[in-house]
Amino acid sequence: MNMPGIPELLIIFFIVLIIFGAGKIPKIAKDIGSGIKEFKKAMNSDDDVKDEKKS
Repeated sequence: MNMPGIPELLIIFFIVLIIFGAGKIPKIAKDIGSGIKEFKKAMNSDDDVKDEKKS
């Protein structure tokens, strides 16, 4: 499966804009960024725990 191109991304953006409105998009983006940050933090702490168990 190929990655979506510019036309497909624009269509997705306009659908999201219609569904959520322009005011909520920055909040949604911030929440997604926070979720990714927490996920990475949890993955790194999980690796630290595995490293401590090996020692």
